[in-house]
Parts: sequence; C-alpha cells; structure tokens
Amino acid sequence: MKIKRIAVEEAFVTDEIAQEWKKVLASKFVEPGFRMMGDSILGEGTVAHKAHSRLLDVGAGRIAEMDATGIDMAILSITSPGVQVFESVTATRLASDANDILAAAVAAHPTRLASLATIAPQCPEDAAQELERANALGMKGYLINSHTMGEYLDDSKYWPIFEVAQALDLLLYLHPREPAPSMVTPFLDYGLYFAGWGFAVETATHALRLIMCGVFDRYPRLKVVLGHMGEGLPFWLQRIDNRYLLQVKIGAVRKLPRLPSEYFRDHFFITTSGVMSAPALRLSIEVVGEDKIMFAADYPYESVEDGVRFMDEVAITEEQRRKIYSENATRIFKLH
Repeated sequence: MKIKRIAVEEAFVTDEIAQEWKKVLASKFVEPGFRMMGDSILGEGTVAHKAHSRLLDVGAGRIAEMDATGIDMAILSITSPGVQVFESVTATRLASDANDILAAAVAAHPTRLASLATIAPQCPEDAAQELERANALGMKGYLINSHTMGEYLDDSKYWPIFEVAQALDLLLYLHPREPAPSMVTPFLDYGLYFAGWGFAVETATHALRLIMCGVFDRYPRLKVVLGHMGEGLPFWLQRIDNRYLLQVKIGAVRKLPRLPSEYFRDHFFITTSGVMSAPALRLSIEVVGEDKIMFAADYPYESVEDGVRFMDEVAITEEQRRKIYSENATRIFKLH
C-alpha cells in the first residue's frame, strides 16, 4: 500500500516581503547575520534566483514540483527571517497579507496544501489577534523565525501570543534564522552563521530559553515544533539534565517542577527537515519517540528527492515510516 507523504516545513515568501527585505539590507541598521544572509536569499546568482522563484510560487508550479517528487501534501510557512526584521507596523501588515495569500492558495488546492500563519512578534497583542484570524482562516499553527531583533519569546511581553495559541490549540513552529546580534560575531567567519551550524545553535538556544523560563508551567498545553531533527537537542538531553541539576545544587539556576528533558518530551515535536542521517533518526526515535517525529522536505532549500529517498530507504519499521511520513502530521496538525 502506498504511503502518503506529508511535508511539514515547506517555505514560501510574498513578493512584497522580499522587496522590503531589500530595503532593510540597504540600510545601515541591518543585523550583521541578516546582512550575510542577503546574497543567499536575494542574490543574483542562478541558485538564489531559482530558490526565490520557487518561494514565490504557491500555485500550479508548486503543485507540479510536489507531483514530480512524490509529495502528497505540503504545509507552507513563511521563510526566514519572515517579517521579523521590520518595524512593527510594516511587519504586522505584511504578516496579515501573507496569511491572506496562503489562505487563498490552500483554498485553491485544499487536498494538497495546508498552512502555518505568519505573525509579527514585534507587537504581541496584534500578533495574538492575527492568530485568531489565522485560526478562522483554517491555518494549522504559526511559525516564528527564532529571535525578533535579538529578543526571544521567553520574555513575558510575548506571552499574549502563547495565551491565544494555547486557547486555540495552535502549534508554534520555531524555525531557525541566523544568530542574534548579541551572539553572531564568532559565526560570521567560515559561513558558520548559516544552516550548517548557526541556525541550529540559535534555535536550540531559543528552545532551551523557553524551557528554562517556565512558560510551559504557565501554559501547560503549549506545543512547539522544531525542525532539523530537533536542532540537535535530542542528542544533548541527558547532559542538559545532568548539568541543570548541578546548577540547581549550587544555586546558579532556579529549580523547575520538572527536568528540562521532560519538558522537551512533553511539549516538543521534531521534524526531519534537512537531516538525512540514519543514526540521527534512530537516536531521535529512541529519545523522543516515533509518534513525535514528522517528515519535512525543507523545500526549496534541500533536495526533496534526496529527502524522500532517505525516508523510503532508511532502516526503520514500516509502521514507523508511515507515522513519520504522514500519520503523525495528520494527528498533530489536525489535517483530517
């Protein structure tokens, strides 16, 4: 029996957001990491141009690519850094426009596409209202590209977003971007700011800040998705717990009701996006469980063909393959 393939981290952008990025990149106030990212997302080279054209297409071209690579359904979401490099009024407007564009795309292809909302954390109250509107549009969650101008979601000023997200049972996809200005300098050499390292360090740090700040005690039904096999965190959980307990003992951090690893296992899901490693997948299955892992192709930044080939051939059980390819995403994102 054919296994259905659902890809859950598939990027898009609007033309207006891309044009506004160019304005930010031309200014003297641009974040160092985002300046480095400029050529990769808006450059004139063939690779960048092809990726950009694919990001803009949420219609027939996107569906044709899915058909060619064996993807039955894609969950679309705003590409990094989204609207998080703009001032709040512009960011809020562009987020709303992006959601309208995605809602129209899903309405045109309801069996092939679903979507995650774009919000502008710069104005948490407006972002929370946009979540309510996005939910009414049928969106399946929301995506935030890690830090917003160097600030993280553990700051309680952002928690109105979580208040609404928990009430509506909408998942946060915490997606990478280049490290925040406060930490980016050592990453600027050797391309370390980019997806091979800096993205994971930035996003894993953000996830740990959420765990350590107590947000999951305040919002016990809050759920978060991390791509790229959990940004490496499944590998580190034992040591994180071990050193956390030592820090508690010496009074360096406050004691949480549960261990960091328990929060991770209870509140986080992970995806395979961009990680085609059998040992990494098997470790993740052992650490977080086969019911909390979803397939993602990371289109258009990764080879969808390679991602599908990996999942088709990796040595796991057929039940695990079905769960990761589609059954978990159907349940977690309520795609029925």
